[in-house]
Amino acid sequence: MIKNDAHSNIIRCLELIETELGWGKSDTWTNYDFEKLSDVIHNRTHVRLSVTTLKRIWGKVKYDSAPTLTTLNTLARFAGTSDWREFCQREGSDTVASEGVQAETTGAPVSRKSNFFWLALIIPLLAAIILLVRSKTKPAPDPDQFSFRADKVVTEGVPNSVVFHYDATAAEADSVFIVQTWDITRKKKVSKLRHEHSAMYYYPGFFRARLIVDSVVVKTHDLWITSDGWLCLAEMDPVPVYFKKEECIKGDVIEVDESILEKYNLPLHPNPPHIRFFNQRDLGDIMGDNFSFETKVKTEFKEGTGACQRVQVLIQCKNDIIIIPLAAKPCIGEMGLYFCGSANPSTEHDLSGFGCDLNQWTTLRVETVNKHAKLFVNGVQAYELTFPNIATGVVGVQVRFNGVGAVKDTWFESKGVVTKL
Repeated sequence: MIKNDAHSNIIRCLELIETELGWGKSDTWTNYDFEKLSDVIHNRTHVRLSVTTLKRIWGKVKYDSAPTLTTLNTLARFAGTSDWREFCQREGSDTVASEGVQAETTGAPVSRKSNFFWLALIIPLLAAIILLVRSKTKPAPDPDQFSFRADKVVTEGVPNSVVFHYDATAAEADSVFIVQTWDITRKKKVSKLRHEHSAMYYYPGFFRARLIVDSVVVKTHDLWITSDGWLCLAEMDPVPVYFKKEECIKGDVIEVDESILEKYNLPLHPNPPHIRFFNQRDLGDIMGDNFSFETKVKTEFKEGTGACQRVQVLIQCKNDIIIIPLAAKPCIGEMGLYFCGSANPSTEHDLSGFGCDLNQWTTLRVETVNKHAKLFVNGVQAYELTFPNIATGVVGVQVRFNGVGAVKDTWFESKGVVTKL
């Protein structure tokens, strides 16, 4: 991420985006995550920022030039404001006319000798001061004056609809938003005079929905979209391709192979589809600080862009996540391990233990005792860490493949009780 003090607003913008996405610290993001981010930004703003541009601004690729105003405007819109100037005003400063931002027309830094410099600087600064004074004198919304809940239309499975019931009539201004998931694209402005809002959910997950009034979270509601057993799909936008259970569940093995992809006209080249397996359900009182987990995974697709055979195994907790990478041995140089607040990118940590032969069944095992975790690949310890976040309940598993993949023998053990998925 950009470190220069002159770009503090850019840093703040990126931090807000990371918080809203909820994908963990950007240190752990892979190329796949930046591809997904490019899509999410495009859906929200209708502007396509390339993966290279996103990597540059997040500091993944060395680049000495400053971002263009077009890029900053797009990021600011994604973060919830109309453009970069409004974002800077909201943060209490204005960097649009200062050094370090490229002009859109010439690509050169904006000159401080411009005749319009002081006018461009003073007006937004005065506006920011006025907004700051108002914010100091205006009382924050009282959460007790608002109500918020969410009701699923069907008990299990996706797609699913959710009806949000809210009362925000006490809001002074009509600045009321419902944030449905970690994804800012699901942030929806609603009228304070109405009381219902409906939304679609296409992926399982545990989400903390929020009611926001005048930029303050006044109410939250935990929303759990379960998967009704194992669910197999190909990630598409806006609606994924769902595979029938009888197509991908083959005895004890959950698998999506080339024959299934052909049936749904999903080509492997030039870019294979992103395949996801979910199993989100009530796992009892399994907590993230003391449990054992094991699964076996395999992917035989290693052609073209799938040469690295990248796999991610995600253990989802309530409002937290564990993301464990696996890849072909030559490809361990670009991966990230995230474990309940502990970010471990391969640029700073030795993750070579997660390199393996994924043409064969690969066993991944996790053991946590009092927040200290040990991770094993094929019986050999690959890594250990102590995670910082407060432990929460485990609610499910997700496995990600590129192209094709298979999973079997997945289970949790806690307090002597084994739960098979």
